[in-house]
Amino acid sequence: MQASPIQWLSKGQTRIPFAVYRDDEVYAQEQKNIYRGNTWNYLCLESEIAQPGDYKTTFVGDAPAVVVKDDDGEVYAFENRCSHRGALICLEKSGKGAKDFQCVYHAWSYDRQGNLKGVAFEAGINGSGGMPSSFCKEEHGARKLRIAVFCGLVFGSFSDDVDPIEEYLGAEICQRIERVLNKPVEVIGRFTQALPNNWKLYFENVKDSYHASLLHLFFTTFRLNRLSQRGGIIVDASGGHHVSYSMIDEDQATASTNEYQDQGLRSEQTGYQLADRSLLQGFTEFDDGVTLQILSVFPGFVLQQIQNCLAIRQVLPRGVENTDLNWTYLGYVSDTPEQREVRLKQANLIGAAGFVSMEDGAVGGFVQRGIAATEQEQAVIEMGDEGSESGKSRATEASVRGFWKAYRACMGV
Repeated sequence: MQASPIQWLSKGQTRIPFAVYRDDEVYAQEQKNIYRGNTWNYLCLESEIAQPGDYKTTFVGDAPAVVVKDDDGEVYAFENRCSHRGALICLEKSGKGAKDFQCVYHAWSYDRQGNLKGVAFEAGINGSGGMPSSFCKEEHGARKLRIAVFCGLVFGSFSDDVDPIEEYLGAEICQRIERVLNKPVEVIGRFTQALPNNWKLYFENVKDSYHASLLHLFFTTFRLNRLSQRGGIIVDASGGHHVSYSMIDEDQATASTNEYQDQGLRSEQTGYQLADRSLLQGFTEFDDGVTLQILSVFPGFVLQQIQNCLAIRQVLPRGVENTDLNWTYLGYVSDTPEQREVRLKQANLIGAAGFVSMEDGAVGGFVQRGIAATEQEQAVIEMGDEGSESGKSRATEASVRGFWKAYRACMGV
């Protein structure tokens, strides 16, 4: 394993050197050890490539990829890079009914499984030019990914050694994914949000249940999520995957308000109201009482349920200080028109300008700017002690420490 370019002063997960968010060499090692290492990376929903020839382009870290369904009903994925001169093979974000893929630069063509099938003027013209007789197309296909499909989610990996997807996720994370994706879904909206910070800052933020009702005034003001509500944290054995969940309990509302007021928090001093409170009027669709569930899979997948708003977030690094966040809003195929209207209205809770999550798009940039002059300084991650175990308290950073447990294992630091 390549030596780390920065110094880790602790063997645990409670002290994280700020340099890890700023170093170009660290970023390059992450691409190799994490994204092209023993991990499963979210690619798309299987429902987005339902028929043979349907395809999407996406990324595994920095590596562009094509995901496509073939005539055998199987999903395939390969690196979106022509083996000739390195140009993108597919330029479109998605499409249907593709028979093959042809590089626009020199017209080399690939089948749906990434095999090189055609080379323009391979035999030359009039017996002159062309490729040498020793050239073998079978040796020059696109680099292929392993594929795993779980609950309609398509994951890909460049590794031959990564565990089967169910083992990679673990039983509790599988159960919590199945809880939400328990029937066919369809995409009801999507967009990409550009974040001015390192990818790890956003993925940590997703796992940080401590901040949710402190940073997000909407959560606390309208009691959608408070640390005093019933709920908990699930962290898998690797540390890399987590679930944070909570339940609205009206009997605790008064006690919760007093606790937040006693802390002198700004979230109790806003006086904000909604002109249209129908935004918060949803319907019961899960029988466990959980009204908020945020689930993450290392290194960059998020599945959310906030009230009736269901969405997938794909976290993609775009350099040391930039991240793309792909949002995909979901509805069930079986939704009634009234249920679909609720989902679309509650979609205003999340996203770049969402009532809840607009702060998440800014706070990572605040950190990136704040650590610009750091050298040996470290982040302090001690809320809830120093472990990364599951528990009933959300006033903890256990799942953030879990992220660093998985990260350090992948990076060998």
